[in-house]
Amino acid sequence: MIKDLLNKTKTTISFEISPLKTEDEFQAVFAKLDAFAALKPDFISCTYGAGGSSAGKTIEIASYIQQHLQIDTMAHMTCVGFKQSDIQKNCELLEKEGIHYIMALRGDRPQTMGKEQFNSREFLYASDMIRYLKANTSFSIAGACYPEKHYEAASFESDLIHLKEKVEAGASFLVTQLFFDNDIFYRFRERVMDIGIAVPICAGIMPVISANQISKSIHLSGSSVPKELENLITAYGKNKEDMRKAGIDYVVRQILDLKEHGVDGIHIYTMNWPKTTAEIVAQISI
Repeated sequence: MIKDLLNKTKTTISFEISPLKTEDEFQAVFAKLDAFAALKPDFISCTYGAGGSSAGKTIEIASYIQQHLQIDTMAHMTCVGFKQSDIQKNCELLEKEGIHYIMALRGDRPQTMGKEQFNSREFLYASDMIRYLKANTSFSIAGACYPEKHYEAASFESDLIHLKEKVEAGASFLVTQLFFDNDIFYRFRERVMDIGIAVPICAGIMPVISANQISKSIHLSGSSVPKELENLITAYGKNKEDMRKAGIDYVVRQILDLKEHGVDGIHIYTMNWPKTTAEIVAQISI
């Protein structure tokens, strides 16, 4: 069980994968999952599309991981585009597939959702859905957290208050948004402890193996880029293979430092890259 693993002294290693959009990409995910399974992660999470657009594919992939690969699975579930009845239906489908973990997220507003519809949704925040899931299902629930605050939060302090609401609503562990500077995570962890949040926290880490990737990552996550990583991109960004090697080296050093500082878990945002993930796991396991 994931929550039991996170309460032990061992640092867990887990992966995030995505269903992707086209049918060809979706079918290709299953072969990649076999490669990820060979790395023996403690668990694998599977993302949702915007507004739950890939809900069915998420359930199908999560079922394959849980039933065929025999690896604990955490299915992402967003509430921004869903009613309570939709959430309940998806929970029933997940339960039938033997899945016990949900990553509860508000999710980004779909482009097709108008302002009035967005403001009148049934679940305003992830904490509202977590509270509903805790009261009406048997799932263990994870929540997201943001070492550099959520981009919509008025302040870092208000974001921490909302995070505590998630935990009090029923989140039994947390997974961070990606970050590139461990000092930011360590400061965040201290602040979290100071306000009385005591659940395990998995550090979300993403390897940067191309110069184009970093700008997309910053746009989506709001994460800052430390000077060391900026210099690395400047030095190697024009050479694909050199950038890849340098990016893997950077993330390996980042993970090893986190392990030395007693992080509960490492959650690798794999971008569906089993080869890159395998190289990272091999080096952090030495």
